[in-house]
Amino acid sequence: MNISEQDSPSTRPYLIRALHEWCSDNGYSPYLAVQVDASVQVPMDFVKNGEIVLNVSVDATSNLRLGNDFVEFKARFGGVSRDIVVPISHVVAIYARENGQGMAFPAPSPRVIAALGAETEMPEGEDLSPPGGGSVRPPLRAVPTEPAGEANAAHEASDTPPEPPPPRGGRPVLKRVK
Repeated sequence: MNISEQDSPSTRPYLIRALHEWCSDNGYSPYLAVQVDASVQVPMDFVKNGEIVLNVSVDATSNLRLGNDFVEFKARFGGVSRDIVVPISHVVAIYARENGQGMAFPAPSPRVIAALGAETEMPEGEDLSPPGGGSVRPPLRAVPTEPAGEANAAHEASDTPPEPPPPRGGRPVLKRVK
């Protein structure tokens, strides 16, 4: 029997379950980053820029089911218990909150969204940040850096050495000086 790549089942639900188990076994809090559209059942007050990050640890959820098609559980948002249903195809990452280790997945294609019956997408530029607390965490963002060419050009234009960049906050970094 020859199974084509299109007919083979997705590895995503298996990898999500494995990483959830790894996080739980090692005392980490597993978080899911989810792309939100009409097929995702989450409290929209906590969605920002079309995505939400959910704490799916045993302590933060009730009746957690990591199925092949959906992630389903109950969680409290702002003190109110909510039913959460996320299609597996909309999980774009699972990682440990404490150290960021995990795995990212491709976002769902428009074909997948259409197959799930999604008719609308999240509006761009709308600020739907949570009013406070809850079991969500803002998604990780890349910090833009100055291209090396611009930094060198600015340094060559003056005789003074460039000023070091201001601290970015977050976790301190150890720098070895010889």
